[in-house]
Amino acid sequence: MEMKGSSSDLVETSGDVSNSKKGGLKTMPFIIANEALERAAGVGLSANMILYLTKEYHWENATGASILFWWGSIANFMPIFGALLADSYLGRYFVIALGTFVSLMGMVVLWLTAILKEAKPHSCNLEAGNCSKPDFGQVALLFASFALMSIGAGCIKPCALAFGADQFNKPENPDNGKILQSFFNWYYASVCISTLISMTVIVYIQAQFGWIVGFGVSACLMLLAAATFLLGAKLFIRIKANKSLVTSFVQVVAAAWKNKHLSLPPVDSDELYHHDKGSRLTIPTNKLRFLNKACIIRNPEKDLNPDGTASDPWKLCTVQQVEGMKALLKVLPIWSSGIMVAVTLNQHAFPVLQANTMDRHLVGNFNIPPGSFSAFAIITLTICVAIYDRILVPQMSKITKNPRGLSFKQRMGIGILLSCAAQAVAALVEKERRARALSDGLAIHPFSQVNMSAFWLIPQNNLTGLAEAFNIIGQIEFYYSQFPKSMASIGVALLALGMGLGNLVGNLIVKYASTRGGKQSWVSNNLNLGHYDYYYWLLCFLSMVNFFYFILCAWAYGSTEEQQKIWDVEQVEKEGDMLIL
Repeated sequence: MEMKGSSSDLVETSGDVSNSKKGGLKTMPFIIANEALERAAGVGLSANMILYLTKEYHWENATGASILFWWGSIANFMPIFGALLADSYLGRYFVIALGTFVSLMGMVVLWLTAILKEAKPHSCNLEAGNCSKPDFGQVALLFASFALMSIGAGCIKPCALAFGADQFNKPENPDNGKILQSFFNWYYASVCISTLISMTVIVYIQAQFGWIVGFGVSACLMLLAAATFLLGAKLFIRIKANKSLVTSFVQVVAAAWKNKHLSLPPVDSDELYHHDKGSRLTIPTNKLRFLNKACIIRNPEKDLNPDGTASDPWKLCTVQQVEGMKALLKVLPIWSSGIMVAVTLNQHAFPVLQANTMDRHLVGNFNIPPGSFSAFAIITLTICVAIYDRILVPQMSKITKNPRGLSFKQRMGIGILLSCAAQAVAALVEKERRARALSDGLAIHPFSQVNMSAFWLIPQNNLTGLAEAFNIIGQIEFYYSQFPKSMASIGVALLALGMGLGNLVGNLIVKYASTRGGKQSWVSNNLNLGHYDYYYWLLCFLSMVNFFYFILCAWAYGSTEEQQKIWDVEQVEKEGDMLIL
């Protein structure tokens, strides 16, 4: 959701180092280290958190999962506000710095919940069922840590990649594209590596040495992230806050409403529509024509400044603003189909509880931590992207005549089907696990180990990774192709919003599965008496319904090439376009 200005006066020159000596490769270690350490510290906390909530706070499985859904929802909504704060007020540098320290505070507060005995209920025998629930103060302290970490992540995530690209984007350099591509490669490689380390090493430390040590390691990593970012402060190029795209969208709606009484001019009357200077997109399209009234010039002498800009942007917008608003409205139905995909991708809590009851032995005395099995989804995603890009695309493009191999909508549709398959496999595995538990006489012993390997959980994680590789990456590429370059980061904001809504929907589904009109809960605290397989079948059914809904939305949307042609006529390159990929 970032929008960067094109004038050089938007670049701060504070500090002892001249602006010409700022930025470049020397800033890469500080930026990448900050992001990698932040990811390593944060991902490991969420991967294992369901066990902390159920074992230390004595919450039921459904309650713990609901809390994690709420946490995930807030964490995915916050980047939208972080982007607005960076765009309109503070700039990316200060927002990242603020987010780093707020995240550190949140992790320290979470660490204190593990250190202080008074911060959580007294220990008890969970199987006996006589455990006390946390009081208001204990819950408030825990939730405060979640809130602080969500706010911090919301400041860092939308700004980190763009801020890093700020240091390298120099359009006058003929090698600018290669330099930016190199930075993006290193950036995403660091994110993948740090995520895998967090899901394996950090989670293992929590399982092997306890919550105090495990949470302490995360807090220390976050402290290193903050220190690393501050060390590079004088080397960074800082782009001042400019204008938010959200403001632009609101202006279009306001101007269209104020001009609702005007008649639309003839289609070929480009001189009656306000457009950016030098732009070849001078006439709005006929779709959603009521918005076209926002860019009608009523009186050139009153409506326009001497330099050609609108004297009142709340009464007169450009054709580019109007078409950008149309592009956003047009993709919303397809975007909504990604909410159910987000529900299936956010199923982290229950698989951890299942793995905790299964045989996790690997070699010797080493047992894989329950929270580490989601790492197989990340590994699958990484391998899938590499194979698809390097091997499958060249072969499929010969058949489909599409240089990308598959179209955006085809990739998203395949991703939805894969997410459906992942839930079906999860249901079958859980049915087998429950049957073995009952046959072994473990009906009233939910924490005893079932004679079944936890490696049965790997296929569903593999399918989840494939679903993410096809649908989520397909969504990002789809948004990028359907928006002008100045709006490309809207795709990231839409994706985050979809993930947040997916957590809310997931929470509602858990509520339904846990109540069911007073009947036995599917997601009972006792996995062996509940029916988690029914819960997965419900997700599978909803995902299949969502697939047909996506087919309908994709058909109604029409050709993606038509929307791309609208922006292809634009020949004006704005400084900062390469920031948003």
